[in-house]
Amino acid sequence: MHPLRDLTLEDLRRRTSVKWREYEPDVLPLWVAEMDVRLAEPIARVVSRAVAEGDTGYPHGAGYAEAFAAFADERWSWSVDPSRTALVADVMTGIVEALGLVSTPGDPVVVNPPVYPPFFGYVEHAGRAVVEAPLSEEGRLDLDALEAAFIHAGADGRPVTYLLCNPQNPTAVVHTAAELAGVAALAQTYGVRVVVDEIHAPLVAEGFVPYLSVPDTANAFSLVSATKAWNLAGMKAALLVAGEDAAADLARLPEVVGHGPSHFGDLAHTTAFREGGDWLDALHADLADNRKLLAQLLATHLPGARWAEGPGTFLAWIDCRELGLGDDPAAAFLERGRVAVNSGLPFRSGAGHVRLNFGTTPEILTEALERMGRVV
Repeated sequence: MHPLRDLTLEDLRRRTSVKWREYEPDVLPLWVAEMDVRLAEPIARVVSRAVAEGDTGYPHGAGYAEAFAAFADERWSWSVDPSRTALVADVMTGIVEALGLVSTPGDPVVVNPPVYPPFFGYVEHAGRAVVEAPLSEEGRLDLDALEAAFIHAGADGRPVTYLLCNPQNPTAVVHTAAELAGVAALAQTYGVRVVVDEIHAPLVAEGFVPYLSVPDTANAFSLVSATKAWNLAGMKAALLVAGEDAAADLARLPEVVGHGPSHFGDLAHTTAFREGGDWLDALHADLADNRKLLAQLLATHLPGARWAEGPGTFLAWIDCRELGLGDDPAAAFLERGRVAVNSGLPFRSGAGHVRLNFGTTPEILTEALERMGRVV
């Protein structure tokens, strides 16, 4: 089984999702976080059966939470109580709902740029104030910068929330247990509530540490989903998971929040966590091969570029500052190379960088890097 080798460019051009329709047909799209894979067979079977039977109503029951709890226990030795979870439409919607449980409009929310751009947009849309604590030069959590941000954010007495990305998008850094323990200690010292986006977690083949599995994190929240690992962005559903001491906050979540996820999303995500393990393991192997291939292609075609080869996602955060393409090299790669990658600018602290999605076939990845090399 090779999920990233099943489809041809001709197959993919027939897709109607944003990845394959945003740009002209001569552009190779290595940007938005959609992978070029077929649906895992167990998921396709369950969803197809629901369509055939007209099972197209509203989601029901705790199957998603129970399936995720079993997955988390098996893969990460993390004990999740399904009763301390809530079904939400997607991770970012769940983050906004969690912010609403622990803060009020105008309160500060600390984030670590470079980070997923909707962290800024959703926080601001929720009426909260963004406070930045940049990652270190190596792309890791900078606990000194985080402490300074906590102090600054709480200087006027407002409650502070910390929105953490674990693993980090776009750098693909997988935070260590020691780093997360440092975060927990700072959060306790300064009375900060932590909300964690862990949507990319299942993509980590080994070494992922869930934030709520770390000591002294009982008043935090985690958002989890099968979206990225099983390519289910079009079937929205996620879980908001509360630590033991955050259960009372979770109980205040309005019942209508659970109306957002679709029945198909609930079925697909439940099946992914319950029956999609073999497919996920095969994906891990293909992603490992693509990481090696990307490193070789960068050395050959873009030797001035720098990439830390983070294992946390199918996304590569590439430093192009030595290539002479200015603050937005993505624009040059698109205009002159006909390759779409994400500009680093919306991630903040990302001038001269691009985010490249290598969750594609080796043939497409090779052609894309050859084109990017010709630009330079």
